[in-house]
Amino acid sequence: MAHLASGVEPRRRWADPNTGFAWLRMIGSFLVVIEHCAPLTDPSQLTLLPESWGFSPGYTALMGFFAMSGFQIADSWQRDPCWWRFAGKRVLRIWPPLLTVVIVTALVIGPLATTLSVREYFSSSATWGYIVNNAGLYTLQHPLPGVFENNPYSWSANGSLWTLPMELTGYLIVLGLGLVAGFTRYRWLAVVVLIALVAFDRRFEASIGDPGTGGGFLSVPIGSAVAFLVAFVVGVMLVTYRDSLALSPAVAWALVGMQAAVVATEVGPFTLPFVAGYGAVVLAHHWPRRLEGHDRWVYGSYGLYIWAFPLQQLLIMAGLDSQWSLTLAAVPAAYVAGLLSWRYVEEPTMSLRRYLAPRRRKRRAPTPPATVGTVPAPVPIARARESARTSARHE
Repeated sequence: MAHLASGVEPRRRWADPNTGFAWLRMIGSFLVVIEHCAPLTDPSQLTLLPESWGFSPGYTALMGFFAMSGFQIADSWQRDPCWWRFAGKRVLRIWPPLLTVVIVTALVIGPLATTLSVREYFSSSATWGYIVNNAGLYTLQHPLPGVFENNPYSWSANGSLWTLPMELTGYLIVLGLGLVAGFTRYRWLAVVVLIALVAFDRRFEASIGDPGTGGGFLSVPIGSAVAFLVAFVVGVMLVTYRDSLALSPAVAWALVGMQAAVVATEVGPFTLPFVAGYGAVVLAHHWPRRLEGHDRWVYGSYGLYIWAFPLQQLLIMAGLDSQWSLTLAAVPAAYVAGLLSWRYVEEPTMSLRRYLAPRRRKRRAPTPPATVGTVPAPVPIARARESARTSARHE
């Protein structure tokens, strides 16, 4: 422990996990955008890859998203177990970017892309209902009157929004577990929730492009929601039992190999949330350190995800009707939109979290006794503060 005496921080092999989470979210968002180019140009194509393969990069990325969210949101609760601050942080994270893209889609893109006259478009209740219903999340409305009507995928102005109410449900699960179980004394309740979700997942049998037999709650397909929430609670479990569940790359790769063997079988949809969830969290904790410090270029993953779909629809209207031409144009356009969303919407609104910070009582520091010996190492304050800020960005 020589570094303690010298005050020098020990050399770390891996990047801060929050760096890994940020990069993985951006990479996953790109995979979703690329895969959406297939059905948007040809609705008969379910995914980027042949359906017989039983594998979807975008669907797998979504599983990873949910597991990473479960991990970070549960960790956020453990660091600050206050229900109203927890809720306030979630509101500031989800709704400002969502409302921005919904309002711009309805009031700017809509009039330009509709087959109706401007008067007819703005006099339609569906135009204003698009804003109100999507703001409610569980009441999502996908079409706008006459908008993208001549595009191959004409029934949704922004299909990417469909996972957001499922994400919100995951937040409610964490809130419930935090209030009832505290993630400490009764942490076994998280195991009960996971077992229940797995049981429902097997009953509903949702899979890639198939919401299963669970029906729907308002606009939410229950089967798909349960499947994604299994991955979410896997992330929660990795926080709840972090003292006994190791994040091992060897185990993660073994699970990937197992998944490759069963991907095209009936077992594949059952194991995918566990493999993708555990793998994403492990990879985030074993991310290359050399990428640390460049996080600002990957903070726009949420904005990229929710802006890409309407931008892709606009590019199709402009004449990019092949999957690969759309991919080449949509990926950079969505990336720029994500960066702008982060810079001008997400970062300013998330800075309001400072008003949610718990008040700290000032305590008079005790006078240290005069002793002879080594001087305690100074805490790397600057790095600790930066790590806290980075973590807050994606809670």
